[in-house]
Amino acid sequence: MIDTADLDHLDAQQLREMVLSLRRGAAADKLEIERRDHEIAFKQTAIDKLTHEMAVLKRLKFAAKSEAFNAEQKSLLEETIDADLAAMERELEDLATVPAVQREKQQPKRQPLPAHLPRREIRHEPESTTCACGCALQRIGEDVAEKLDYRPGVFSVERHARGKWVCTKCETLVQAPVAPHIIDKGIPTAGLLSQVLVGKYLDHLPLYRQEAIFGRAGLAIPRSTLASWVGQCGVQLQPLVDALKREMLEDRVLHADETPVAMLKPGNGKTHRAYLWSYCTTSYSALRAVVFDFADSRGGQHARAFLGLPGEHGWRGTLVCDDFSGYKACFELGVIEAGCLAHARRKFHELWANHGSPIGEQALKFFGELYAVEREVAELMPEERRRIRQEKSHKVADALQQWLAGQRQRVPDGSATARAIDYSLKRWQALTRYLDDGDLPADNNWVENQIRPIAIGRSNWLFAGSLRAGQRAAAIMSLIQSAKLNGHEPHRYLSDVLERLPTQPASRVGDLLPHRWQPIEVR
Repeated sequence: MIDTADLDHLDAQQLREMVLSLRRGAAADKLEIERRDHEIAFKQTAIDKLTHEMAVLKRLKFAAKSEAFNAEQKSLLEETIDADLAAMERELEDLATVPAVQREKQQPKRQPLPAHLPRREIRHEPESTTCACGCALQRIGEDVAEKLDYRPGVFSVERHARGKWVCTKCETLVQAPVAPHIIDKGIPTAGLLSQVLVGKYLDHLPLYRQEAIFGRAGLAIPRSTLASWVGQCGVQLQPLVDALKREMLEDRVLHADETPVAMLKPGNGKTHRAYLWSYCTTSYSALRAVVFDFADSRGGQHARAFLGLPGEHGWRGTLVCDDFSGYKACFELGVIEAGCLAHARRKFHELWANHGSPIGEQALKFFGELYAVEREVAELMPEERRRIRQEKSHKVADALQQWLAGQRQRVPDGSATARAIDYSLKRWQALTRYLDDGDLPADNNWVENQIRPIAIGRSNWLFAGSLRAGQRAAAIMSLIQSAKLNGHEPHRYLSDVLERLPTQPASRVGDLLPHRWQPIEVR
């Protein structure tokens, strides 16, 4: 600050120079303030833009808009979305002015790496342990950070030495017999066969990719050989799948769904739309099982054949499914129909998400109340589940039905709203059947979740373009997915089953089913 007393000793020229200097300083300060304001506005605009784009991506990933994609497209889309979200979050960190301490608190807590994984310790110590003052430094502790590493799988060789024993007197030769294997006189162990099957039908690695992976490890195994192994394993595992199907059909409630797959027509290289049908027990059942059935069309005869209809010993339980007409003939042959509440809800969600429909929004509130009850009773016994549904859900369902009937009179025929309302009203008995039966689920989401990972890899495993190839794929995937449902690691399960199956009596093949399987101790 300038002392006014000093101004008396300054001439006019000095005063002008001081004023000019102050003006220049003020102008510089103004420019700096404008630059900072511009920078803040630019960052805030970028933050708003990134925040908006992240919200759109998250809605595309988690909301109903993602339902417009099939399972395979959805999987590929989600990979891109996850990568974009990670990049945007990093950009936001660079733009944000939030203190570092606060940013750290917002980060999720990282789970420790599994203790059973082998660990290779790398030491980082100072180049010198002598202080600048000349004193020796003392070690008082350490900070440890763990990073997950991966190296290509290691192959090993089993040397089966069969000793030859001879009697010198009678010249009798004694030797232990060759142990039976899934592939006699072949080089693969059960563990290697399991790896090929899991890689193909769970990890969606076609055989030409596995051939390349094995090649990088120094093993030249042609894909034709791998295909031969897969075919032989499929044949050997089929009796196990047949046994799984028989036990599953003993349950009185099943889910059913189907998904299209592309199959090559032999000879002309063109694709034909085939279908993978999925049947499984409910989440309330003690039996955790899913069986896939491959068929060359979507005709209802495939569902009837799987369920043994018509026939004296055909299945006569309750089938939870969508409104596909292929199941209708089953209901005329004694099967009870249970509808999918999620399919009905989805119609109104599309109205609300795509058009902002007030009718869609209000319908979603009704469905929200019904699903709130389902979350409440999920872990209860069937009778208690039925009682609470009767007490709470019945009145909500009755109110929803009356409201839908009233709204239907106000909307024109053929409109999207009319179609959504008609879907529910015309199937109301099937949609609400679960209210009177504690063993019935409210929707078909359980089976859709089982078939979703299969659809992701369908372009990889239907390589032969034949009905046999599809049926083999369905059989192996049935065992893999059922093993996962029962909490088993698929590679370990298949390795043990393929090891024991050649000597397993046919009468005890059920012991190897996923829900009954007990691993044996490693020799």
